[in-house]
Amino acid sequence: MDVPPREFPSQLRLASTFFACCLGCLFSACADEELRPELPPSASDLILLNSDHLCDEKPGFLQRHGAGSLERVAWGSTDELRLPAARAESGAEESYFFNEEGFLVGALFTYPKGLSLKPYPVLRETLSQLKPTVEFYLNVASVADRGNLDSSALYMTGDEKTTTQYLILGEVDSAMLLVASFAIDPYHQLFSPYRQEFLARISRKEQRQSSPLVAKGAEDKESLRALQQFARGETAQLAYCGDRNVEAAADAFRKAIALGFTNKAQLAEAYHKLGLALEDKGQLEQAKAAMLQSLTIQPNRPEVLNNLGTVYVKLGERDKAIAAFEKAVTLRPNYAIARYNLAEASESVNPKRALSHYETYLALVEGIPEEADRAAQARRRVQALSR
Repeated sequence: MDVPPREFPSQLRLASTFFACCLGCLFSACADEELRPELPPSASDLILLNSDHLCDEKPGFLQRHGAGSLERVAWGSTDELRLPAARAESGAEESYFFNEEGFLVGALFTYPKGLSLKPYPVLRETLSQLKPTVEFYLNVASVADRGNLDSSALYMTGDEKTTTQYLILGEVDSAMLLVASFAIDPYHQLFSPYRQEFLARISRKEQRQSSPLVAKGAEDKESLRALQQFARGETAQLAYCGDRNVEAAADAFRKAIALGFTNKAQLAEAYHKLGLALEDKGQLEQAKAAMLQSLTIQPNRPEVLNNLGTVYVKLGERDKAIAAFEKAVTLRPNYAIARYNLAEASESVNPKRALSHYETYLALVEGIPEEADRAAQARRRVQALSR
């Protein structure tokens, strides 16, 4: 029995809107609806990671840095390793974050007094190409040569699998860098300086002790541990660091669900991703139950319906598979993979309709290199069904 292709959704961008908080934070513009726009080059002459790379394994990292020079701090369910500014070549307060599998998933460089970007023309050029993700006013009294209230902006860039964020004070040409973060994509939400625990790092110690942070605008209140487990699941499922690990993915998504999300869309996606992991493990009934739960929380999601349809096909429930694929393409008529799956599932019961869906699929994917193999198969089926 042929099994139709399923689709992994693009890296999750269902995070709550970023927030700015404290010591006089006031939004002048909210985050764009599209949290990650098409990214320009991320060239920089401010080299912060040096010999370290995202996805490095912890034993090698500790060997390079010397375990005794690092302060180990709990970070949710895993570790943060800190290097004080006085011992860091970057001059920043450095923090490195590892997941349960021991991969370096993020790094944070904090300059509480600011770092002038005047000596770094390449980075300034990169920032000038970027539209700020968030703009606001921030009181950072510890930054030298600045008023107590200055315009700040978060700039986001990156590459295929990683996200880099820069929090700067002032205009790009005369900017002071406050925070730079590097993360593999599933974890980027956790390394935003607009989560309260990170923005607090740029305030002075005595200010943090005397005045608790007060969120302004839409605060990301999701549980740190739940977000960690979701990101861990995506890292394992989508092979960000080495090979895919479906056991770790299933474990992580189960834990994320148990820890809970206030955002229904994110909870629904956790069930969806759990379903995909269980499907990979061959636990088809459990996979079906997880995807149905996802649709109960957030109905009418074409990607979930398409992937549920592939599970139905594997279970031999062809009528239910066809119904799931039909609903997916009704909700999104240009959904090429679901259209192909519907055509394939319909061949034995309605050849003429299958022919029509194959032809529609071919029109949708014309000129798309990634669909070349599937398109070739569709053309063969069109020839066979047209006889």
